[in-house]
Amino acid sequence: MWRKARIVMAGACAAGVCVVPTATGPATAATTETAIAKAAPAKTVTAKTATTGTLAAKAATPAGVKKKPYCARYKCIALTFDDGPWPYTPALLDTLKQHRAKATFFLLGRKVANRPELTRRIHEEGHDIGNHTWTHPSLTELSDGEVFEEVSSTSSIINQTIGETPDYMRPPNGATNSRVASLMADLGLPQILWTGSTLDWQARDTKVIAQRTLKLARRNGVILLHDIVPETVKAMPGVLTALEKRHYKFVTLTTLLQGRTLRPGEVYPPRGR
Repeated sequence: MWRKARIVMAGACAAGVCVVPTATGPATAATTETAIAKAAPAKTVTAKTATTGTLAAKAATPAGVKKKPYCARYKCIALTFDDGPWPYTPALLDTLKQHRAKATFFLLGRKVANRPELTRRIHEEGHDIGNHTWTHPSLTELSDGEVFEEVSSTSSIINQTIGETPDYMRPPNGATNSRVASLMADLGLPQILWTGSTLDWQARDTKVIAQRTLKLARRNGVILLHDIVPETVKAMPGVLTALEKRHYKFVTLTTLLQGRTLRPGEVYPPRGR
């Protein structure tokens, strides 16, 4: 099972030192730098077992026979949506529900704070929620304390909103390095990148976004999209229909990672894939 990162409901704690974000932004740098210095090593994080609702329902398995992970048996793809929740997100959720599709949403802490009900809807409808920092900065350009603030405060507000702490994070713009990876290891969070990006935020064209998504689709692929782009949301009904005809199953990252172990701080998919 995935173990939760060492972040408690009120904030991030390590060796008795806690970071508690305010309702309007991350915690102070002085406190977070102290927490980093004293943080205990995080344990290995492993993929969750499938459960009804979010993942495929378990089927009866003969005694002594180990069941293959869902995506070893089916042609899976993980559609991921960054930078929400946003006013376009409900329409996307409606489309996903119509197609019985699950997705992963990498949310910004400040937007979770402003739209808690929408955040809860994402969770309640069986989608994964990941940490995408509080304000979407390039983490490689921040100090250690600032990186810690951005990520720990976001995990905290998500926990306060849905009662669960994210199992992984996505660095904005994919900006990460060995230092950021070390800090994420302290927080117990693997880093999720992608196998293909639609660059939908640049395209702003429904037809182009649909074509790019279909071209990038592959088994066990992780596709980067944005639910803050209205053209992306409009493209999704056609995209899902086309991929269904190719026999894809739309799954969360939790389902995609069944049977695989990610270390805290590890980058997945690995660079170059």
